[in-house]
Parts: sequence; structure tokens; C-alpha cells
Amino acid sequence: MSEQYVSLAEVRDLLTAENEKRGELSTIQRSAMNHAQTIAKLSLEQTNALIAEADALDFTTESTSCKIADLLPKYPEDVRAIFAKERITLEADNINKIIEIVDKYL
Repeated sequence: MSEQYVSLAEVRDLLTAENEKRGELSTIQRSAMNHAQTIAKLSLEQTNALIAEADALDFTTESTSCKIADLLPKYPEDVRAIFAKERITLEADNINKIIEIVDKYL
């Protein structure tokens, strides 16, 4: 079994499709769908394009690219918060690259 990071936009679309197929979701699934619908602002196609662009940067990983797509950071502090757990200190131009990528999709 392997792990795969999934964006909130994909969660939203998967759970919406499952809800239409079955007619009802469990309480946890319904809660996750509501959260994803509230938070995910981009379409799945836009989210995947943003993830691909962010993932192409030298200093990002698949998980940080998904977080960037989910959180859509607008400010340097938001970008630093995403990378805080990674223990990476980003330079100002790398932070600006991420913000520029996000701005293209907003």
C-alpha cells in the first residue's frame, strides 16, 4: 500500500460524486465534504495545475505542494508556516515564487 497526497479540491469532488452515487454519506464523510466545499476555492483542474507548478520548484515536496494548493498563501508568514514543520528556512525570493504561483490562480 502506498501513500498519496490528495488536495481538498479532489476530496470535495470525490465525496460529492460519492454522495450523488449513494444518496447519503456517513457523518464523517459529510463533515469532510462540508469542510472541503468551504475551504477549497479552486477547481480540481486549477488545483492540479498549481500543485504541478509548486512541485517543480527545487525546495518543495509533494506534501508541501498540496498544502500550498489547499491553503493558497497570500503572505510570506503563511508560506513560512507551511514550511515550518519541514524545518526549511526559505529565502525571500523562494517565498515570492510561491506567492506568485498562487496569485496566478486566484
